[in-house]
Amino acid sequence: MTPAQFLSRLKRQDIAPAYLFLGPEAYERRRAREALISAVLGNEDRENAVTHYDLNESSLADVVDDARCLSLFAAQRVIIASNAESAMPRGRSEEEGEEDGGASSAQALADYMKDPSPVVVLVFEASRFDFEGEDKKKLERLRKFYSAVSEAVEFRRPSVDDARVEAQALARRAGLSIDTAAMELLVEALGADLQRISVEIEKLALFAGRERAITPEDIAAMVPDARASNIFALVNALGRKDRARSLQILDTLTREGEYLPLALAFLSAQFRMALVAKETGLRSPQQIQSHFSRTGVAMWSSKAEQVYQTVSRFSKEQLTRSMKLIYLADKGLRDARPDDRIVMEQFVLELTR
Repeated sequence: MTPAQFLSRLKRQDIAPAYLFLGPEAYERRRAREALISAVLGNEDRENAVTHYDLNESSLADVVDDARCLSLFAAQRVIIASNAESAMPRGRSEEEGEEDGGASSAQALADYMKDPSPVVVLVFEASRFDFEGEDKKKLERLRKFYSAVSEAVEFRRPSVDDARVEAQALARRAGLSIDTAAMELLVEALGADLQRISVEIEKLALFAGRERAITPEDIAAMVPDARASNIFALVNALGRKDRARSLQILDTLTREGEYLPLALAFLSAQFRMALVAKETGLRSPQQIQSHFSRTGVAMWSSKAEQVYQTVSRFSKEQLTRSMKLIYLADKGLRDARPDDRIVMEQFVLELTR
């Protein structure tokens, strides 16, 4: 089930005796964990009612044994076992795993689930494996190992759009005013990681309070990894054919020790999209966003506006020439040379003629 479905069930007090939390997304998992504790315990003292295990240090059998025990201090209990992957047999088949207690632990859990304690809710958290690529088979094996736990909640990484929507909600709850460009930069700089976004929004709320709106400059100054905002600023200035601003930003990047080939890579991506938009006859940011979204390329409104600015200021011939200049600059950055800055300055002068 999804986190939203899980929260909906909690509101109806539809609570299972055990859950398997799967996936790397930390923000939604934390929110689901807190909602479950509140639903099970209400106003009860959590110090004695919530028990944490780390299966890197404890065994699955220890967790099951604790779940069978009644507490003298809490009428209802929640037992949370993190690093649930560590309970699986390692480096062997499941049949061989019985020798090191892996299969016997799984059987102990299966026996417990046939008659679970009515006053205990178990939560097994497995955050190491993702749902794609090489982790997919590992996740399937994990599900099989915990097959006795029928209720699994999947915490998948959010899309950029989902992260932006949640970030806007977090900002509203924090009483933080943040303009659209700054929000786009925050989400992109932090890779749509909601856990990190939530932490940075708390910091920004303390920094600015309710006095003023957060700007992209504030994001660049306060948020780790957001120094890349200067790279995006260079891309935008070149897309507008603003030579003076481009050279000014290039000077800043050089003094800050930024990796200039990265700026060129971002620029190449923007000009390629602009060339596609020009050839396709796209005439507005909305058409650009819609076109690239349909083809599976992540595109949000501010990025579509940036591409549109480039389309508006460059002819098809100029965009084609720009791609050639990008190629030559990339080749120059890879060759033996006196200075990256010289290569990039020549590139800026040629591109903005």
